[in-house]
Amino acid sequence: MSDLQDIDIFVSGGGVAGLVATIAFAQAGFTTLCADPAPPVTEREAAGADLRTTAILQPGRAFLERISLWDRFAKHATPLQVMRIVDAGGPDPVARASHDFDASDISDGPFGWNLPNWLLRREMVAHLASLPNAMFRPGTGTAHILTRQGEALVRLQDGTRLRTKLVVAADGRASPARAAVGLDVHTTRYGQKALAFAVTHDAPHNNISTEIHRTGGPFTLVPLPDHDGQPCSAVVWMETGAQAQRLAALPETAFEAEMTARSAHLYGPLRLASRRTIWPIISQRATSMMAERTALVAEAAHVVPPIGAQGLNMSLGDIEALLDQAEAHRADPGTAEVLARYNRARLPEVTARVAGVDALNRASMTGIQPLRDLRMRALGLLHGATPVRRMLMRAGMGTFN
Repeated sequence: MSDLQDIDIFVSGGGVAGLVATIAFAQAGFTTLCADPAPPVTEREAAGADLRTTAILQPGRAFLERISLWDRFAKHATPLQVMRIVDAGGPDPVARASHDFDASDISDGPFGWNLPNWLLRREMVAHLASLPNAMFRPGTGTAHILTRQGEALVRLQDGTRLRTKLVVAADGRASPARAAVGLDVHTTRYGQKALAFAVTHDAPHNNISTEIHRTGGPFTLVPLPDHDGQPCSAVVWMETGAQAQRLAALPETAFEAEMTARSAHLYGPLRLASRRTIWPIISQRATSMMAERTALVAEAAHVVPPIGAQGLNMSLGDIEALLDQAEAHRADPGTAEVLARYNRARLPEVTARVAGVDALNRASMTGIQPLRDLRMRALGLLHGATPVRRMLMRAGMGTFN
């Protein structure tokens, strides 16, 4: 047993959430090791770069400030002041109703700040190097996990053997760590895929995130810093799987024509400013966020369609709740009692948010004209009732005060 390495926390998975978790626990003084089979891609133009963007909402920013990460992100972040929802569900793909949800109605600050996922990885990998309690093993996956009442034993793919008090499963929707401890998931498949890419356009975005509803799912433009002197936005375009594959294969000129039409021409002609990437859309929730010596966070625990900036912000909520419990029980952050408190703190909210995003996605997908008309009228009623509008904004942002 002489080659057994003792640590406090093992994080399985080095994506955005896994890196945040590693930094959070190491910053708090726990000896933390993170392993991931794929080295992080930290350059925009590199093969495999994640060109999606993430909106970090106000509670997420507060947590990132707590763990000394926000300063690394702030200079790259684009504020999101207004969430604009546009209905283009008439016979022709033109805007027939538009409703602005302005953060100034409920807060002195913006709803959130938008950042590219590849850049988040770059900044966090650089920050990890400054933390003496953090160890990062990119290119090395988790081979085996054995949990006991008093410890967890982990073997990595390179043969490294670890003894830890807590395993944090942050290894994605197909989580090997979740499978190793026998937790099940409920999965919903929509037959959708999302195209993610960046565009430039003539009209300024004015820090407005615009979500355009027609059929197949929303077409969303999220503000980015200017690119080559032109206004720039990140786009997530959700469609049925077959339609998304057809669009992804179009020549650039034809694709630009179709995406401009789908945007209801709200920003003028859209021009590709990155390559296109395509992602499957599912909804998924683990039956529990804990097992013996193991806590599930992020996509190991829940997956939602990219609507309302819920994905990473739910993940940050998981990590913060788990860190709270670990700091309150430093001697052993992986006991059954500690993990049960974490599960009680997160599972009800996660369940509600997964269900809520599922309902929004189903409403956005409909191609039946009477249902599209009903969707438009319902949005108008919700926006027109000021107390309801403010309640919905607070709920979406995760602030209820």
